[in-house]
Amino acid sequence: GEAMVGVAKSRGMRAARAPGVARRVAACAAATSQKTYLSDYSSRKPTADGLEGGDLPMNTFNNKKPFTGKIKSVERIVGPNATGETCHIIIETDGDIPFWEGQSYGVIPPGTKVNSRGKEMPHGVRLYSIASSRYGDNFDGKTASLCVRRATYWCPELKAEDPAKKGICSNFLCDAQPGDEITMTGPTGKVMLLPEEDPNGVHIMVATGTGIAPYRGYLRRMFLDENPFKFTGLAWLFMGVANSDAKLYDDEFQSILKSYPDQFRLDYALSREQTNKKGGKMYIQDKVEEYGDEVFDLLQNGAHMYFCGLKGMMPGILEMLESVAKSKGIDWEEFLEGLKKNNQWHVEVY
Repeated sequence: GEAMVGVAKSRGMRAARAPGVARRVAACAAATSQKTYLSDYSSRKPTADGLEGGDLPMNTFNNKKPFTGKIKSVERIVGPNATGETCHIIIETDGDIPFWEGQSYGVIPPGTKVNSRGKEMPHGVRLYSIASSRYGDNFDGKTASLCVRRATYWCPELKAEDPAKKGICSNFLCDAQPGDEITMTGPTGKVMLLPEEDPNGVHIMVATGTGIAPYRGYLRRMFLDENPFKFTGLAWLFMGVANSDAKLYDDEFQSILKSYPDQFRLDYALSREQTNKKGGKMYIQDKVEEYGDEVFDLLQNGAHMYFCGLKGMMPGILEMLESVAKSKGIDWEEFLEGLKKNNQWHVEVY
């Protein structure tokens, strides 16, 4: 098996310099072979010193004074039948833009745009949740990773993708080559930080698509990196994607399940492959609803709950939890207020 992986990898790299289509086909083939970012969770990995404690890093760099990183690798991480293309991007930072799990970086795509008054100006900052722990995918604190879906626009008139309307930054990132420079700001964000005061706590994580990014950072901190947060609690991940080929980092999550079966739970909502109890598509809120009572009890007992991904998931989840509260004779508004006050409720949706 090893030899084949090597072949696939070098073939993938050669193809990566070919034009777009060939590159994407090659990426598809490479996606089935061993992923370079992939970690095996059967043993903890030694990590660099000096990355714990101190003050939370916040806006160390901004668009007046940005940071320049370098692309280390760009890897397609979805199967051939996924909806859209999602890439795992490792950025070399030399540890000069440190962050904590759950924070985001800003990326400023190259080039300029013309604003509404006809003036040419640089592009604005796009925020991406960081998809690695503070130690990065190589455990040395010198890289950080992003999980990026290529934004394309399907034009109903043309019945084709309209390249003029594609997402500037996500396409820059997904098309980037090793060695390319990347202009960054941040880190930023407090709401998704992983609370570590109780190592035996319960963490319920709800994600759609690339909203998985911060949770990959948490899970590496909980189960993979050598660090002072000696996690003995429960991590429960609900993940919503369109189909099995669109799963992200599933190989890593299966490895956690194998090594920590009592501390990790994983539930998928695959909207194009599963149906909910009413016979409709299985969306993330339907999957969480299957465990509504249990989730509610855990929240009553101090669990943290996180939401990251498309904001469309929130109304359904809130409605569902409200109905569970009603059935228990609990005032939902008041209960939710309490969760927010206790820092148990963490929402980053877009």
